[in-house]
Amino acid sequence: MAPGLLAADASSEAAMRRGLRRMRGIAAGLLAFMVTVYIITWRWDASGAPGWVGYVAAAAEAGTVGALADWFAVTALFRHPLGLPIPHTAIIPRRKDALGRGLQTFVGTHFLSEEVVREKLDQLGVAARAGEWLRRPKNAERVTTEISTRAAAMIAGIEDDLVRELVEKTVLPRLLERRWAGALGLALDRVVAEGTHHHLVDLLVGEIENWLKANPDTVLRVVREQAPSWSPKWLDEAVAARAYAEALRFAAELRADRGHRLRRALDTFLLSFADRLRTDPALGEKVEALKRRIVAHPEADRAVTAIWMTARGVLLDLTTDPDGTARTRATEALTAFGARLATEPALAATVDRTAADVATRAVRRYREDIVAVIGDTVSRWEPDDASRRIELHVGRDLQFIRINGTVVGALAGLVIHLLTELLL
Repeated sequence: MAPGLLAADASSEAAMRRGLRRMRGIAAGLLAFMVTVYIITWRWDASGAPGWVGYVAAAAEAGTVGALADWFAVTALFRHPLGLPIPHTAIIPRRKDALGRGLQTFVGTHFLSEEVVREKLDQLGVAARAGEWLRRPKNAERVTTEISTRAAAMIAGIEDDLVRELVEKTVLPRLLERRWAGALGLALDRVVAEGTHHHLVDLLVGEIENWLKANPDTVLRVVREQAPSWSPKWLDEAVAARAYAEALRFAAELRADRGHRLRRALDTFLLSFADRLRTDPALGEKVEALKRRIVAHPEADRAVTAIWMTARGVLLDLTTDPDGTARTRATEALTAFGARLATEPALAATVDRTAADVATRAVRRYREDIVAVIGDTVSRWEPDDASRRIELHVGRDLQFIRINGTVVGALAGLVIHLLTELLL
C-alpha cells in the first residue's frame, strides 16, 4: 500500500478512536451524574426533604439502572463486563466466524445480486455520463495518454527472448499444424476481388519506369547485343531506340490504366492460382513443403527477432509521440464517440444494456469468490482483534444506546413514581 494511503488510514483510525473515547466519556459521565444525584436525593429524602426530591430520586435511580443495564449490554458485545466470564457475553469474539459468514451471505444476497447491480447501473446512466465526460477533448486526451503510457511500458518491458520463445513454442507449431494452401487461396481471392494487389502492381511498374528513365544506355546496349551479327549498326541503333521508347510507353500505360489488358491477364492468373491453391492437392503439398523449408531455415529465428524489433519500435513510436497520428486520431475518435453517447439515446441505451449484461455476468460468476473474502478475512482475525476492529467502527454509535438508556430510564422512573403517588 502506498505511504499516503497508510497515513490516511492511520489518521482515520486515530479520529475514530478519539470519537469513541469522547462518547464513552459522555455516557460514563452521565451515569456518574445519575449515581451522584441519586445518592444526594436519597439521603436528603431520608432526612425529611420536600416532596419533589422523591421524584428526582426516583428518576435518578431508574436512570442509573438503565445506564448500567445498557452499559452491560454494549460491553457484552465486545468483552466480558468487568472481566467476569458471564454467559452470553463477549459475543463478537466468540461468534466472529459466524458473524463473518452472516455478513458474507448478507452482502452476497442484498448487494451483489444481479437485480441490484442491473437496477443500480440503470439508475446511473453510465453511458450518458461517460459520453458527457469523453466529449471534452481534454478528457479524451487524458484517456489516450493513460492508455498509451501503459501500453508503451508494457511493450518496452517485453523481453526479446520471451518473444522468441513464444514464437518458437507456440506460434510456429500452430503454423505447422495448419495447411497454408487453402488459407492462402482464400486470402489471394479476396485480395484480387478487392483490388488490393493493384497497389503492389503500381509500385512495381513505377519502379520499372523510373529505372528505364534512369538507365537508357543500359537498355540500348542490351538490345544491341541481342541483334544478329550480320545486321547493320544503324539498324541496331534504330531497333534499340524503338524498343526503349516502346518499353517506356508500355510502362506508362500499364501504370496509368488499371483496366490494361496485362493487368486483366494478371487478375485472371491470380484468380486461377487462388482456385488451384484451394482445390489442387499437388499444389497444396508443394506449399506445405515450402512452408516446412521456410520454418526450418536457420534465418527464420533471426527474421522473427528482426520483425519483432521493428514492430516494437513502430509501436513505441505510435504510443509515445503525443502529437503523432495514432494518438491524435484516437483522441478524436474518443471525443466523437463521447458526443454520440451524450446525444444519441438509442446508442447510450445499447451501451448501458451491454454494460449491465457484462456486470451481471461478472457478478453471477464471481459473486461467491468476492463475498468469500469477507468471511475469510474475519476468520483470520484474532478474537480480540476482531472485537477491537468492530468496536472501533460502531462503538461510538453504540454509546448513544447507553445515553438513551440513561435518559429513558430516568423518565420511566419519574413516571412510575408519579403513578405510584397518584394511585396510593
